[in-house]
Amino acid sequence: MRKWLTIVTAIFLIAAICAGCAGSNDETQETTEVVRGDLITSVSVSGNLEMPRRASLSFGISNVVSEILVKEGDTVVEGQTLARMDAYSLELNVQMAQAQYEMAEYKLMQTIYPRYSSTYLTDMAGVWLALELAQDNLEEAKNLLSEGEFEEMQAVLEEVEISLHKAQEKSVARRWALPFSIKLVEMETDEARINLDLAKEELNKAIIIAPFDGVVTDIDMKTGERISAAAQVISMVDPTNIEMNGAIDEIDVSRVELGQEAIITLDALPGKDVKGKVTFMSRAGTVQSGVVSYKTIISMENPDEELRDGMSSTAEIIIERYDNVLLISNRAIRGTWDKPSVEVVVDGQVEQREISLGSSDGIKSEVLSGLEEGEIVVFPEAQLPFRMFGG
Repeated sequence: MRKWLTIVTAIFLIAAICAGCAGSNDETQETTEVVRGDLITSVSVSGNLEMPRRASLSFGISNVVSEILVKEGDTVVEGQTLARMDAYSLELNVQMAQAQYEMAEYKLMQTIYPRYSSTYLTDMAGVWLALELAQDNLEEAKNLLSEGEFEEMQAVLEEVEISLHKAQEKSVARRWALPFSIKLVEMETDEARINLDLAKEELNKAIIIAPFDGVVTDIDMKTGERISAAAQVISMVDPTNIEMNGAIDEIDVSRVELGQEAIITLDALPGKDVKGKVTFMSRAGTVQSGVVSYKTIISMENPDEELRDGMSSTAEIIIERYDNVLLISNRAIRGTWDKPSVEVVVDGQVEQREISLGSSDGIKSEVLSGLEEGEIVVFPEAQLPFRMFGG
């Protein structure tokens, strides 16, 4: 009996409290001020950070690791040596190939080869002989002209023309064939040079070089360990090149363009905003659970050391920006978007007033007409927050 009495008493108390709350809501209305500010409309994209410039490095041969010159977390520069293998035999091969090449080159230099810069030459002797013959024929033509022998003179002039053409032909460079014995030595020298290049290439496979400026992220080997040519033993990334990979809903994709600015926030770094730009939007959609989206890449501007590969992120791609416009909370707007109105406090009284609106970010809207900065508008009662015990 006492238990039921307690329950009934509690019900009456709750009813009394609710009645007090309702009475308080009738007496108190929440208001907001019309202010000036900046309005930004945007499209939201969720995704993760990625460092696209990365490398997994390996040796080009199988051998024992002799030296690891970096550790995880080290900053390296392009061309820096990161690790070496035992390459004593390869170094000997290079030295032997170098000696063979120098010997072949010396042998070639002892022939007539150095006196020719190429296998092309000009027959200067033939040029001079042809010109001398033309000169003699020209003198003879002059004599025949003075004697009035015009037919004989014409024939001699034709000889002059033939000699000049011959001189011209002799003056043009033509291929000159080296003697076979010298050509053979030249081929031996070329072969020695190729063998030297191959020996150096094999030696280079025993060294891992940084392909770009970056940071070493992983080392999967130890000094003295035998490593195969296929094993990827050092990983590195370029932390100055960071992108956000996300997906845009099909409803918003038509509003986004390449080059648009974006503000990126990170779950792991609250309060930190990073600027970026849209650099890629796929034309091929991805369907997942009936929802169509399009891959989007946003490149970071001046990323700092706090950013990490894989961090969860959200980007607001800026579609429109309006500076210093009249703003009102969307909660205060009554009616419809085509015919909006608000309740304004004027001299202690509330009056209803029609307004016209511009853009909206979903929380506040631009007021084009009907209100002035500093005026007070009233929120509809249905949107008032619940106040326990009369607030």
